[in-house]
Amino acid sequence: MKKIIIRVDGMTCSACSNHVEKYLSKQKGIIDVSVNLVMGTALIHYEEDLDIETISKYINESGYKYGGIYKINDEKKGNSKKYLIILGIILIIMMYLSMSHMIGLSFFDITKYSSIYSLSLFILTIPFLIFGCDILIKGIKNIIKKSPNMDSLVSLGVITSFIYSFVNMILIINGNKDLIHHLYFESCSMIIYFVKLGRVIDHHSKEKTKDAIKDLVRVTPEYAIIKTKNGEKKITIDEVKIGDILTCRSGEKIAVDGEIIKGIAHFDESFITGESIPVKKKMKDGVLAGSINYDGVVEYKALKIGPKSTISEMVHLVMNSLNSKMKITRITDKISSYFVPMIILTSIITFIIYLLLGHSFNESLIRLVTVLVVACPCAIGLATPLAIVTSIGTLSKNNLLVKSSETLEIIPKIDTIVFDKTGTLTNGKLEINKIYNYSKYNDKDLLNIISNLENNSIHPIANAFKKYLKNTLEIKNYQELPGIGIKGKINTHEYILGNNKILKNIVNDNQDDEKELLNKGNSIIYVLEDNNIIALIGVRDTIRSDAINTIKKLQDKKIYMLSGDNKITSNIIAKEIGITNVQSEVSPKDKIEFIKELKNNNHYVIMVGDGINDAASLVEADVGISFKSSTDIASNSANVIITNDKLKEIITLIRISNKTVKIIKENLFWAFFYNILMIPIAIGLFKDIKINPMIASFMMMLSSLTVVFNTLRLRRDKDV
Repeated sequence: MKKIIIRVDGMTCSACSNHVEKYLSKQKGIIDVSVNLVMGTALIHYEEDLDIETISKYINESGYKYGGIYKINDEKKGNSKKYLIILGIILIIMMYLSMSHMIGLSFFDITKYSSIYSLSLFILTIPFLIFGCDILIKGIKNIIKKSPNMDSLVSLGVITSFIYSFVNMILIINGNKDLIHHLYFESCSMIIYFVKLGRVIDHHSKEKTKDAIKDLVRVTPEYAIIKTKNGEKKITIDEVKIGDILTCRSGEKIAVDGEIIKGIAHFDESFITGESIPVKKKMKDGVLAGSINYDGVVEYKALKIGPKSTISEMVHLVMNSLNSKMKITRITDKISSYFVPMIILTSIITFIIYLLLGHSFNESLIRLVTVLVVACPCAIGLATPLAIVTSIGTLSKNNLLVKSSETLEIIPKIDTIVFDKTGTLTNGKLEINKIYNYSKYNDKDLLNIISNLENNSIHPIANAFKKYLKNTLEIKNYQELPGIGIKGKINTHEYILGNNKILKNIVNDNQDDEKELLNKGNSIIYVLEDNNIIALIGVRDTIRSDAINTIKKLQDKKIYMLSGDNKITSNIIAKEIGITNVQSEVSPKDKIEFIKELKNNNHYVIMVGDGINDAASLVEADVGISFKSSTDIASNSANVIITNDKLKEIITLIRISNKTVKIIKENLFWAFFYNILMIPIAIGLFKDIKINPMIASFMMMLSSLTVVFNTLRLRRDKDV
């Protein structure tokens, strides 16, 4: 069995991806298919004797376009935004021309200049038809294939209105001015415009999701330093072979997964493990590609390269998550599968019955067109995208960037929220938590001495002290002590800062304070002055200012905290924040499996994270949330970005999403209720109430305005 990821172009909704998936699954040689609408890809498991050419043929036969084998650097760019701005201006002009005479604001008599008026509207409609031709073609194809979707609804409304309007325009030019009020060109244009607006927003979010894969690959350096018989040599990553001996100096990244054979250094592996404190590595310890060497020089043997490396495995995890099928169904696609055939059948039956009852062909045709126009899905087309656009705009004003409309549909179902610890519930950087000062100096002067010494260090713990530098002091005999700390002389005193290894042969009478710091999850910096302990300083990752209050307000959800940190530190942080469900020492793969298990148990899950190690789990969750300050890979993997880095915005996100879905359902109700009410009238079942296509168009416009004003409640509601 073979596996491949193929790009499928032309999918616009869940009905499209479902159709491709079902069609491919039935073909000879295809074992299993999972089509991902967001990525525009199909993950295909197929038999050995099946070739790519045949698979591409299958995809094209399904009605969509084979886009080639998916590559990480695939990228598409479009001009849709520019077209939307131009067409938006044209649409305003059209609405003025077609409606201004109704309220006395027209600058010319449309009856007197009927030919110019009708031709103007016709010409202004052409750009919209060109812009939306993909929707129209796909919509008709889907009707022919008996799998109608939103495109089918839009196509039916646009084509019916346009053809009827075009015929009437020809008759107007030939002198029949009575038909001047039977033109519906602006309706065609408006439907296409708003549907396309929603598509552009979705397309933008899909492209950002694809960037996640590219950014993950960029974690590793492009070059490595290899040791040869003739000395060191710079080579590309692709040239590295298993068994090569490579060198990594302070400030550089490990090129490939390997094992240290010489040297000692501290490495930042937080992008994989989530551990905020650098890990000490010595001979025979493993090192991961992309980890940063903070101090020292090491030589290491290359063990894993290419697709077997840890980073490549993470790329694989992300791709698998992206191609997992989401259990979400579009309300409009479901209803349209019944609604479109029903309207077509109803209009045809109406036409035939009128002919059989002795009515003229023209009157029968007017009945047919009236049914189709009154059922024109303008309100249905507006119901979802307009609510989404308004909601996303409202969310952005509340510091929330939502990339996909699907996110707004899923959030009301969420019952479980999983938080990463480091950088998510905490600030992700070490700060001074507690000082035990036994010296003759006050805390301010003591910190000034320490910060002067630490200012020369590149170790991440040093960053916790550097901001306390007030007065620069002259330091003599400064020295780094690998794996231990630093030392230096100020005036006549010698200072040593570091871990408990600096206490060799020194009496420690402060074990109670030491134990207290350790019990609260601190890393301890011991401060010696002339071989005497003058201070113990606890440093640890600090909790975000709004974390505790946010967790309190989310108690109606099941809350979990996942962390790569050790059990003691994780439990201390969780207890302080108010989280009782804790998983510690978890790898990126463990996080994914944990979320998968929750989803398999019928939970809808939000994952909140900020690091590269969270990328795959952010994608695996039903909704992934990250921060603007997060790594690019985390931001691009997430469905939602919190732009002001405040956890409390999660509460706002849930509240607005709930209201958005409610309004979408209300919009769809009123849109379809209008059709249910007006179609019998259009057919002529009520003798005392008769409407023609012009009135039908006006009623259709009223249904659209109902949807618009209902949607605007999202912007006006202050409680949001």
